[in-house]
Amino acid sequence: MKIRTAENLSDKLAEELGWRKVELSTLKALIDSKSFASGKRKALLRGGITMLYAHWEGFIKVAANSYLEFVAMQGLPYKQLANNFIALAMKDKLDQARETNKATIYSEVADFFTTKLSDRSLIRYENRITTSNLSSSVFKEIVCMLGLDYRFYESKEVLIDERLLQKRNKIAHGNYLDIDEEQYDELHTQVIAMMDTFRNQIDNCAATKQYCCPGASIASP
Repeated sequence: MKIRTAENLSDKLAEELGWRKVELSTLKALIDSKSFASGKRKALLRGGITMLYAHWEGFIKVAANSYLEFVAMQGLPYKQLANNFIALAMKDKLDQARETNKATIYSEVADFFTTKLSDRSLIRYENRITTSNLSSSVFKEIVCMLGLDYRFYESKEVLIDERLLQKRNKIAHGNYLDIDEEQYDELHTQVIAMMDTFRNQIDNCAATKQYCCPGASIASP
């Protein structure tokens, strides 16, 4: 089903985040149970790091693309979109112009900004946002692309890059890491908090129509 309303989007995000939280909580409960020998507990902790990263990357990808689909489904004129979505709508054309260096394509870009802003917007959204090796710099680009506020995540950059992505990559490539249980517990809490925040930001932006340019008068779909 296409994500056409804020309610559709909220339901999608709730469902997507819900099953991920259940799986991560189940794994954490096993680790916390103290019923495994030391070797097995260490294996669970290493597995826990890879699962935390997998759900972090997976949720950000699904949530970001779902929000982009929602905005695309509004079918607004370009001039009523916030600047970040106008830029995203034009990115393919600009990339093509840069790659080919054809004067005709540059002319099309100029023509868009002078005559096409009242046209119905066309935003490519299917699998538009990729999250492979989701470092803080990649995540920041996604947040800015969607017009969200990055400030909450600024203090999480070392956690994302060194304690989550770097450790996950080492484990995934077969390297042994001895994971501290207290650090794992904190990482679990922080990853859940970041996913919750990202979900809430998208919900709020959709509900308050922050995807529109300031002053635009938009009828509810």
